[in-house]
Amino acid sequence: MLITEPKKKSRRRFLLGGLGVAGALVVGWGVMPPRQRLNANQPLPTENGEVALNGWIKIGKDGTVTVAMPRAEMGQGVHTALPMLVAEEMDVPLTSVRIVQSPIDKIYGNVAMLPDGLPFHPDDNGMVKRSAQWLTAKMARELGLIVTGGSSSVKDAWRPMREAGATARAMLVGVAAKQWRVAPGECQTADGAVTHASGKRAGYGELAAQAAGTVPGEIKLKDPKDFKLIGTPQLRRDSAAKVNGSAGFGIDARPEGLVYAALKMSPTVGGSVQKFDVATVQGMPGVLHVVDFSAKSDKAGVAVVAKTFWQAKQAAAALPITWNPGPNAGLSSEGIFKELAAKLDDESGFAYYKKGDLDAGKGAAQTIKAEYRAPFLAHATMEPINCTALVKDGKVTLWLPTQALGVVPMAASKVAGVKPEDVTVHVTYLGGGFGRRLEMDMVTQAVAIAMQTGGAPVQLIWTREEDMTHDMYRPIALARFSAALDAAGNVLAYDNKSAGGSITTQVLTRTFGIPGGGPDKTTAEGEYDMPYEFPNQRIAHVIVPTPVPLGYWRSVGHSHNAFFKESFIDEIAHAANKDPVEYRRSLLANHPRFLAALNAAVEKAGQPQEGHALGVALHRSFGSIVAQVAEVSIESNDIKVHKVTCAVDCGIAVNPNIIEQQIQSAIVFGLSAALYGEIVFKDGKVEQQNFDSYQVVRMNQAPEVEVIVIKSAEPPEGIGEPGLPPIAPAVANAVFKLTGKRLRSLPLRLA
Repeated sequence: MLITEPKKKSRRRFLLGGLGVAGALVVGWGVMPPRQRLNANQPLPTENGEVALNGWIKIGKDGTVTVAMPRAEMGQGVHTALPMLVAEEMDVPLTSVRIVQSPIDKIYGNVAMLPDGLPFHPDDNGMVKRSAQWLTAKMARELGLIVTGGSSSVKDAWRPMREAGATARAMLVGVAAKQWRVAPGECQTADGAVTHASGKRAGYGELAAQAAGTVPGEIKLKDPKDFKLIGTPQLRRDSAAKVNGSAGFGIDARPEGLVYAALKMSPTVGGSVQKFDVATVQGMPGVLHVVDFSAKSDKAGVAVVAKTFWQAKQAAAALPITWNPGPNAGLSSEGIFKELAAKLDDESGFAYYKKGDLDAGKGAAQTIKAEYRAPFLAHATMEPINCTALVKDGKVTLWLPTQALGVVPMAASKVAGVKPEDVTVHVTYLGGGFGRRLEMDMVTQAVAIAMQTGGAPVQLIWTREEDMTHDMYRPIALARFSAALDAAGNVLAYDNKSAGGSITTQVLTRTFGIPGGGPDKTTAEGEYDMPYEFPNQRIAHVIVPTPVPLGYWRSVGHSHNAFFKESFIDEIAHAANKDPVEYRRSLLANHPRFLAALNAAVEKAGQPQEGHALGVALHRSFGSIVAQVAEVSIESNDIKVHKVTCAVDCGIAVNPNIIEQQIQSAIVFGLSAALYGEIVFKDGKVEQQNFDSYQVVRMNQAPEVEVIVIKSAEPPEGIGEPGLPPIAPAVANAVFKLTGKRLRSLPLRLA
């Protein structure tokens, strides 16, 4: 079977030599392509007369198309966007497409995420980069990890799900053509049926059984100019259930015989349980079990199991526990900042990008320097951390809001002492993910607790206080910048060095038992990959290990590095006595897509109201380019954001409606971090306990957001996260215009 798609302006074909110590020769993309992603090891399960045409698609007798869904819906709209890809290629109405959770098979693994994590500059189109991306994609295909993250769901599905739809369509057309004794090319498809000029018509449901197992000829993906569904705004398919309350989140799981667990975890990082008094709570209403799960979890603690969650929560609160504070009792955020500063003083760091010679800045007319900092941040998802587990008869069943379906069986089986294939996972809607639900701590804890409940399913729910104080946090970070300018304000040399912890190192060790090491793109992303065309630049990072657990937080390193970089670009413009927008334009001669996004946002924003100021930021993350203009005022030393105008170039816009929603979501989420977000460690403990001390933007504080989706013919890129990074610098740059104060620390505070 040959699958083709419209030719692009260039085809990446290359020779890669000298791979590894022994060396290897790879000739072109076509000679050794990654393995197919069309058919799984086992047929797609069917019922009620359904027929599976490949690993992604099955068709019912009534013509209903069911699509295997390997990605979790956490508010980003993939349960709408991904079925659109299949519906487009099959020529069926979106209303006739439904979804079912995919089996665990490598064809559903996320191939796009790993290549995106390689630390290459976006402007680098060399052989080494192309080779590394190709090999990494092959490795990702072999790993087959089913993961939702990195704003990669649509990007990853763009090819395989369209191929699945196009292949199914060709099989159905082939059967109809054979029955009618006509050439397949004479047949057309529309509204879930095959038709012929003679007037003959057959619905997909009529043809599916005969089409199963047939071998189609050449499969041609649609040219984007022929798209009828992709590119049109479609209502979200999950909205109605979420509005009327029928949607099932993890916390809504209700298997028969369910009991509940609440827990208490060590208040200090790395602390442990010394002793606890079970007798104190055994007589409390509903209490069934008290379980120390420390040996099975990376977080030490004790859980109380009861008939209701309220009973479990009350008993857990009353349970006397003596904690061993461990080696981090003196840990503090300020102490970590001091360590980062010392490392920046002493170490050169790993250079993620170098161009030209920094010595070109010697003898400059002026040199400006600045230091920026960002705190730890919690994810604070609206749905509390939870997992429902049943361990019985050598099997484990989980009901779970997770971003990492492919990892869960490994984590659960290790705790329960069973094989991964003996673990069944029911993925529910996620009440927010933001990277937090990539983690396995709730899984290992729930399974360990369920092993002690005598075969009863147990629902573990963390309180908001336990969640806030035991998160996997966005890293604390410190960044230093230096720019040497000539008399005309041109940058002769640009130097940026930052320091912070490595998320990837921790995740590899924590989740996969792999000792991490070496560069971590997430530490410097958003700094080293900027589009600004300075002739001489060096961007480096120093990894400073920390005992604080770190995790992927929405937009990861971009979330703070964009603030650092875009704020300093404004500082350079001010030092050069140039308008910040015009200054950016002057640095984008070879980056027309960036320039177009910047111009679109600035032109749409217009002029600020009296007493307001406009701040600008431009940033690329997860392949998408976002320009934002924030309209800001100051009221009693409080920063008020009235409106954000945002232009986004994310390639082909599969569903503009969802793109607009995601940009709005990311801006509000990012604004919460920009204005209020801060997790502070003192004496080894987190000071913030709940939303009273970890504030988020309220409805009356949320700005108006206007989104411009720039038309593009490029393949889709990420959209769930790219709207977040520019908001903090855009606001900070507006504050500088209003007050003359350069805010270099997050959260942004005037007093």
